[in-house]
Amino acid sequence: MLQDKSSGATRADLARRIADARRIVVFTGAGISTESGIPDFRSPGGVWSKMQPIQFQDFVADPAMRREAWTRTFSGRAGWVGRQPNAGHAAVARLVAQGKARAVITQNVDNLHQASGIAPAQVIELHGNASYATCLDCAERHELEDLRERFLTVGQIPRCRACSGLVKTATISFGQAMPAGPMARAEAASLDCDLFLVLGSSLVVYPAAGFPLLAKRHGAALAIVNREPTDLDPYADLVLHDEIGPAMTAAVPANAPPS
Repeated sequence: MLQDKSSGATRADLARRIADARRIVVFTGAGISTESGIPDFRSPGGVWSKMQPIQFQDFVADPAMRREAWTRTFSGRAGWVGRQPNAGHAAVARLVAQGKARAVITQNVDNLHQASGIAPAQVIELHGNASYATCLDCAERHELEDLRERFLTVGQIPRCRACSGLVKTATISFGQAMPAGPMARAEAASLDCDLFLVLGSSLVVYPAAGFPLLAKRHGAALAIVNREPTDLDPYADLVLHDEIGPAMTAAVPANAPPS
């Protein structure tokens, strides 16, 4: 049996925590998607070691920055989209299908929880979604494929078809306000769970990283599965330093009966 040398926790301990819970909130970070080939943000070789993030105010104010942002989007340089869900995503989807997990709060923008079969209404995206775009003025949704050809052939920076406002991928950029609706939903879910399960987050980006302690303060157990230690490990009831896919596959096997 795989043993976590730092905390003494095992995959079997994680399985027991999940089996005993009735109202799980799953909180995912970049670590769940690296197993799909999507780079994380801050580690050596991550997205921000290869290119500087574009600040929201610069995107709004500077056409050159907007052009650079769309060049990155259509070149795939960030690598955030176009991958397939992995075993970790599949295990989370099983928890949702079994009715044990009522919500998935994610810091990721890769759309892989939805691609794994989870209904969009059950995925709370704190940092948005890179698989489509929205108008910053009227919130009209725009599919990337509808914008790609004009940008690549004639260099046209996307504008909204409804109001001619600025169009941006539906991600939350540095300097952009956190989305009020998803934040409120994440808070409500955190207050109503009996197990808050963190998968693959370094828990350093706030305010998102405040939700695990919020749940803990209101009586939920806190379990953290991450390859590296996090600052919240001392507060957790279970810490497992492990790969997300294998650990979650062992804890939530595909042949498990519904609870």
